[in-house]
Amino acid sequence: MDRHIIHINVADFAVAVERRLDHRLHNRPVVIAPEGAARATVYDMSEEAYQAGIRKGMALRGAMRLCRDLAILPPQPARYEQAMHALLHQALPYSPLIEPGEQDGHLFVDVTGTSRLFGPPVDVAWRLRRQARKELALDPIWALAANKLVAKVASRLVKPQGEYIVAAGDEKDFLAPLPVELIPGIEAPDLARLRELNLNRVHQVTTLDTAHLAVVFNNRATFIQKVLRGQDNAPVCPIGQQPPRVVLDHTFGTDTHSPDAMTAIIYALVEKAGHSLRSQGRVTRRISITADYSDGRRSIRQIGIEPPTANDWVLFPLARRVLNLAVTRRTRVRHLRLICDRLVFPPAQLPLFEAERKTFFHQQALVAAVDGIRERFGWQAVGTCAR
Repeated sequence: MDRHIIHINVADFAVAVERRLDHRLHNRPVVIAPEGAARATVYDMSEEAYQAGIRKGMALRGAMRLCRDLAILPPQPARYEQAMHALLHQALPYSPLIEPGEQDGHLFVDVTGTSRLFGPPVDVAWRLRRQARKELALDPIWALAANKLVAKVASRLVKPQGEYIVAAGDEKDFLAPLPVELIPGIEAPDLARLRELNLNRVHQVTTLDTAHLAVVFNNRATFIQKVLRGQDNAPVCPIGQQPPRVVLDHTFGTDTHSPDAMTAIIYALVEKAGHSLRSQGRVTRRISITADYSDGRRSIRQIGIEPPTANDWVLFPLARRVLNLAVTRRTRVRHLRLICDRLVFPPAQLPLFEAERKTFFHQQALVAAVDGIRERFGWQAVGTCAR
């Protein structure tokens, strides 16, 4: 049976929610950012602000220089969460397989096999949009395809308003003329290498076989071929199911309070977590550590990661910082757990400055080389120092 996946996307979700409450913001360049913070960055922006050159993650001061009449609003996470719950509630009658994003206006709905109840999938998509416009004053984009990856790409093509239908079997032809950077899962280092080879469109890459791509991309060649052909078997998670995440545990043979011993274990867990994320073609937006003490008490700490990453060398210092936050007592530690969650497709944007780009590419090359050695000779063939 062909799958039918609807991707609902409220473009510039935080701005759309704010505009619903304040009509004076319509047709104005709007940015969501903590204005009072010394190093505030852009959380979300309107289409007008995007056209002015403003991007997510940009320093607020730089955004204000680009657009003088910018309306700046503080983030309201509870407000966005409430709007996401309302979108989810509207989709619930049509399918138990609904996978929402994290307060970002994205929603995957699997309506496979529901035609006898609700009509063709395209009618369900139209109905969801009409309900959102009428009841929530939100105007979502929607796309319909046979898998999540293609549905997501299709919705990107019609932003900020519109709809798109990709018939089952047309995935490869649909993606062929598109720029490679539009495809989820293609990372910034992949784009840089493809540009060096003057490969900018999907069809230019898919004409090469996996053996040719392996010369440049090593173990990522198969994954790149797969996503550029529109192949994606990832299921839409049932409502209420735990979102995908990477969880790794270590129990000490003898309880310890040695910072060096715990740091070494966290480094080993980070390596395994990074390898697992890369094999899935995902990056993490949050890392957390749970420490269980000998006396039965537990401490949990976490930090967000922006931009999201699966790079060991970026995750190492973050994990060590979380460990220092989690282990603050003199009591010995019996068990450590590392969790990487809020998994997303890798961002394709490169670092802005030349020095940062050099460090970025060096780290990516190092991680790829270590992965290649371990795949060929085993996990113990190469290790890293915890210092």
